Amino acid sequence: MLYIVPTPIGNLADMTFRAVAVLKEVDLILAEDTRTSGVLLKHYEISKPLQSYHQHNEHQVTERLVAQLQEGKSMALLTDAGTPGISDPAFFIIRACIKADIRVECLPGATALIPALVNSGLPSDSFCFEGFLPLKKGRHTLLSALANENRTIILYESPMRLVKTLHQLMEYFGEDRPCCVSRELTKKFEENARGTLKEVHDHFKQKTVKGEIVVVIAGKEYMH
Repeated sequence: MLYIVPTPIGNLADMTFRAVAVLKEVDLILAEDTRTSGVLLKHYEISKPLQSYHQHNEHQVTERLVAQLQEGKSMALLTDAGTPGISDPAFFIIRACIKADIRVECLPGATALIPALVNSGLPSDSFCFEGFLPLKKGRHTLLSALANENRTIILYESPMRLVKTLHQLMEYFGEDRPCCVSRELTKKFEENARGTLKEVHDHFKQKTVKGEIVVVIAGKEYMH
């Protein structure tokens, strides 16, 4: 059995009882960053073998891990924060397990995009999640398409690229498109900056940006 276990996106108290129980039961924990996961596991007094599993080694180690699962081992997959597979490694090993007829179970839990969407005050009945925008190739094509998207749009972004991305979004979507930028969700300094793309751009341009970032933008239809 492979368990996909979401972990808190900031506040350690957001770990579910079931997630803690599963991590205490499995034979092996796969972690995107063993140091980050180590802090969480220590907090919940979980002492299990840890193995690194991330986008740079998943192709090399997946076959061996699947073989161990077939022999009867149980494993849990963690990423640094949130639900594995959402802009984080997981797809590759899940696909391999399904192909090998190994049971996969994904626990419900923390993910940054849902609280950011609900908190934005923008329509949440239908939305489009794009994760991180391409850095170069395909960026123009995607932004051009998203400019005409009627559903609410959700993006992830890094602190150092946020202002530049907001400026670019203004060029494609127009300065007056409503948006909300959420950062440090569930943490002490959580911030939800709401307004037009220009207002939010100008707000973050004047400060040093830190933390995980979620950008929520109104769909084109919202403007009419």
